[in-house]
Amino acid sequence: MSDMLAWEVRQPGPIATDPLRAVVRRRPEPDVGELLLRVRACAVCRTDLHVAEGDLPVHRPGVTPGHEIVGEVVALGDGVEGFGEGERVGVAWLRHTCGHCVYCLRGAENLCTESRYTGWDADGGYAQYTVAPAAYVYRLPERYSDAEVAPLLCAGIIGFRALRRADLPPGGRLGVYGFGASAHLATQVALAQGARVHVLTRAAAARALALDLGAASAGGADEPPPEPLDAAILFAPVGDLVPVALAALDRGGTLAIAGIHLTDIPPLNYERHLFQERQVRSVTANTRADGRDFLAFAAAHPLRVTTTPYPLEAAGTALADLAADRVNGAAVLVP
Repeated sequence: MSDMLAWEVRQPGPIATDPLRAVVRRRPEPDVGELLLRVRACAVCRTDLHVAEGDLPVHRPGVTPGHEIVGEVVALGDGVEGFGEGERVGVAWLRHTCGHCVYCLRGAENLCTESRYTGWDADGGYAQYTVAPAAYVYRLPERYSDAEVAPLLCAGIIGFRALRRADLPPGGRLGVYGFGASAHLATQVALAQGARVHVLTRAAAARALALDLGAASAGGADEPPPEPLDAAILFAPVGDLVPVALAALDRGGTLAIAGIHLTDIPPLNYERHLFQERQVRSVTANTRADGRDFLAFAAAHPLRVTTTPYPLEAAGTALADLAADRVNGAAVLVP
């Protein structure tokens, strides 16, 4: 058994307090039903920031964050079939569900009360090696490099589910609030499906990227779009934008909130924000079916994945850059 470099959440707190620390640990061994993976890339997600800063409650003290993992199979635990050493696979946020509750039985395993998550309940990919349940590991489309495919495993999957939750009609008008890793992928999916997309975000570089990807317009997050919206997705974890997005919806429009954490929502005015059958929907994790459907879409429709690489040793810097909106697209750790 050998040692490895890993990062752990020393003490949750503001990113300025350096909540992450690098440690040397024993390389893990796969348990029954698990794969041992050598981490080839791990994208940095805003959920990792919420774990590090304490916006999410501590589920595992000293946890290693990271749930957008591209790994190479090193060893198989007992009972694992269908995988071979050297194979490239992906690990995402959802890592366990019970399989027998009312939610699992109706196809909504993302709502399972016994669900567990990579990089929150169990150590994730900010490390040289990690283990993952084989039943929750994904096959990856070959057309993408390790760094390109890593953000697809959460940013892509969650954006895909958020787009579904937004109930956008064919050829409809979509508003995208915030334009980071998830939004820039969901926008491309919507465009490929024939939507007209308006991006609203505070970062000038993000607005430029949105236009380059084919958005019809790109403006400030608090500005009205140039036309009423059939649907909107809020990717920025900013509750103040909920009434802004609702006011931009046309009759019957839907706002999907894609984040796991959101600051407080200010009071809503019924007539202005909700009347005429406007509605708000949250997005809670994803099902494995969402993941498989999205990765199949990504295999058939080339997505432009904008990434900023960081060495594993710079994980704290990558997270700080994400917090300060200094990352264009997705930050990716490459051991």
